[in-house]
Amino acid sequence: MNVTVWGAPVFMLYADMCRMWSREETTMFIQDMQQWMLPIWLGTWAFVGLTGFLAACMGKANGFVRWHVAGLALPVMAAGVGLFARADGVALGPWQADGIGWLMAFYIALLGIVIQRFSVRYLLGDRHYGRYLGWLTWTTGAASMTWMSRTLWMEVASWTAMDAGLIALIALAWQSGPVRAVTKLTIRRLAIGAFAIAIACLWYGMAAHRGDIAISLARVGDLPSMVRMGVALLLILAAIVQAGGWPFGRWLLESAVTPTPVSAIMHAGIVNAGGLLLTRWAPLLSVAGPLPHGVLLVLAWASVGIGSGILLVHVDYKRQLVASTMAQMGLMLMQCAIGAYDAAIVHLILHGVFKATLFLRSGDALPPPEQVLARSRGTKRPSAQWPVALGAIFALVYFAVEPHAWVRALSALMLGAGASLVARQARSMREGRWLGVAIVLVAAAISEGLRAWLSHTIQEIAPDIHAYPVAMAWPIAAVALLALIGFAGAIVAVRPDAAVASRLYLWLVHLGEPRPVAMEAHPRHLRRYEQEAVLR
Repeated sequence: MNVTVWGAPVFMLYADMCRMWSREETTMFIQDMQQWMLPIWLGTWAFVGLTGFLAACMGKANGFVRWHVAGLALPVMAAGVGLFARADGVALGPWQADGIGWLMAFYIALLGIVIQRFSVRYLLGDRHYGRYLGWLTWTTGAASMTWMSRTLWMEVASWTAMDAGLIALIALAWQSGPVRAVTKLTIRRLAIGAFAIAIACLWYGMAAHRGDIAISLARVGDLPSMVRMGVALLLILAAIVQAGGWPFGRWLLESAVTPTPVSAIMHAGIVNAGGLLLTRWAPLLSVAGPLPHGVLLVLAWASVGIGSGILLVHVDYKRQLVASTMAQMGLMLMQCAIGAYDAAIVHLILHGVFKATLFLRSGDALPPPEQVLARSRGTKRPSAQWPVALGAIFALVYFAVEPHAWVRALSALMLGAGASLVARQARSMREGRWLGVAIVLVAAAISEGLRAWLSHTIQEIAPDIHAYPVAMAWPIAAVALLALIGFAGAIVAVRPDAAVASRLYLWLVHLGEPRPVAMEAHPRHLRRYEQEAVLR
């Protein structure tokens, strides 16, 4: 009996000591893992970089290519562990890990392995088969390194390497005249952005007397106002050029000549780098004065309007996707202009996943020829009044949930425009109209839930992202500018026969068309398409 009385407390004390020892050991293990995740991640990229180089040297499909693509899972797993283990603040040479860096490293690596897995069969038989895989690995690796850069020179080097990889991917089909023309234009445009970010980092480093980005941004308020404003304008220039925004968007509009996997990685992981660049330099932009915010807001707004217009008037599917990217990147940069950096990151991730999916399935967008020729040409144009009213109702209801959040008004306007387009398209359908509308509504609800979850996750891994507020005038101005685009679109939809609508239509068609030197000549393509329909 005495043994039982005295044994119970001893056993409980032993159990408590075991639990405490287990927690201490677990904490030490997590801390060790956090210290080692950055070197492990860099090692995985070095390994897949080597396998990508070997695949490029082999130049044709073989078993090694599949091993290379399988190896791309290593950076994905390393970045995932680093993200969930919160391996932040670890520095190694010119690299330093943080929450946003791990998130983008995971996103870009996952995007890269999906696209390269698709390319294994899609590019089969291409004379540059291995080089495509090698340069895709280079480009995704450089894009990941950009957001892990600790020093100014590493950020410039990684940014330049990312753009160089994209140019190399475009130029692989150099024997084609349009490809040569597009490559030369892309070099000229992206060089502007590369020089802008190089001069900005050099100027900022000389003024701050430091090459460490995080340390120098912590004291950005001590720099002269002219330095802050000048560096901010240079960074905005680099972001606009990278995003294919107006007036530098010609290179992006003509990039439709590239193979589908190249377009997917370009639109999902490269052009959105401008938003990440501005997010990383948010402490500088917040003290740079009103001029940089105004310039960014106006140029991004013009990109939204022009991209949306080209999307609506063109019939080329890939050109529609390119114009959509131009508009979406403009909206992302508008979010940066009003200080909504978390919304900008959520936007670029969701847009990247969505746009990569659309590009990889673009081969299904061409309908069978017999369906095209069988369509009635005398179909009455559906009315645009009630879809516009429905879109306005959707926008108001969405905004009414948080009426004090002007940033939410941007999403409300885009949701209203999307609902209006869906309603107009649904009215022209003969079968499955309401089923299609129901599917769209369910997809919208899922998308909103995913957006809210991503926004919460970003605020957890980057708690300082809301530390750089802007004046309320900027969100109000952004909403007013987008509402102006929506108002103009509604007038054109209601009165499509007006002279102003016709001029606008022709201008947008001309603006979206590539230069003659950048177009592939297929003089007998439509004749063959018609013959296929007749034979069927």
